[in-house]
Amino acid sequence: MAEIEIGGIKFTGGKMFAVFTALSTAAGIVWGASIFWQDYMSMKSKIESYVSPDLSHIEQGLAVQEETMSSIKYEIEFLIDDVRDLKHDVRDEQKRLYQLETQTQRDLLEVRKIIRESIQEALENPLAE
Repeated sequence: MAEIEIGGIKFTGGKMFAVFTALSTAAGIVWGASIFWQDYMSMKSKIESYVSPDLSHIEQGLAVQEETMSSIKYEIEFLIDDVRDLKHDVRDEQKRLYQLETQTQRDLLEVRKIIRESIQEALENPLAE
């Protein structure tokens, strides 16, 4: 087996493999940490330089839509009130029409009665022959 002596310490094949593994692991950790640190600093600078987008045009559009919806709501409420008034008017007219029809029926019955009585009187009149 190969042996190396450094600073009075003898390294055999197994020890050299362990030291090489430890050194390469340490180098990998350092390299990974530097990459992580670089990504962190890049992300930090991007976050610090972030400027929120201008959303004023969206807010203006929403305000216009809200105003439009408010005006539509007002018109709908107005139409609903008109329909209610019309419904009441129609109901009143239906009542009046029903009363008029009822009175007309009574009047027709009375006229028929009078005509019948007049015909009966005329038939019973001895001078009518």
